[in-house]
Amino acid sequence: MSVSLPVTPGQRVVQACLFVFAAIAIGGGALQLVLGQPDTTPRLDNVHRFMAGIYLSTGFICLWAAFTIRQQGTLVYLLALGVFLAGCGRLLSISQVGLPEPAVVWLGYMVPELVLPLVVAWAHTASRRPALQPGIAR
Repeated sequence: MSVSLPVTPGQRVVQACLFVFAAIAIGGGALQLVLGQPDTTPRLDNVHRFMAGIYLSTGFICLWAAFTIRQQGTLVYLLALGVFLAGCGRLLSISQVGLPEPAVVWLGYMVPELVLPLVVAWAHTASRRPALQPGIAR
């Protein structure tokens, strides 16, 4: 009979961040998939909706990872990297074409995209540390 280990505080932090990532990606991905990018060329609308589908599916992956946090390893780091790179993309866009209006909204998106992945990586590493040391039972 297998006894389920309790979720550690570090795993709870990771889980909470993954639920936030999931909510944003599922909501934003679905909205962008439906709305598209109507004020542009058909080519750009096509690429926009394709990326929206990827965004939406990443939300489902984050949701699944959050629910199965006890079994997750590298996937959590990869999801955090994806969110961090998205924030870097926003930063690059702002540096090259300017800050969209209203500025507070776009900065409100970007700052958590750059900070929360670091929190996720730190908390996930901390929650896994005892399991990574041989000879220590968890």
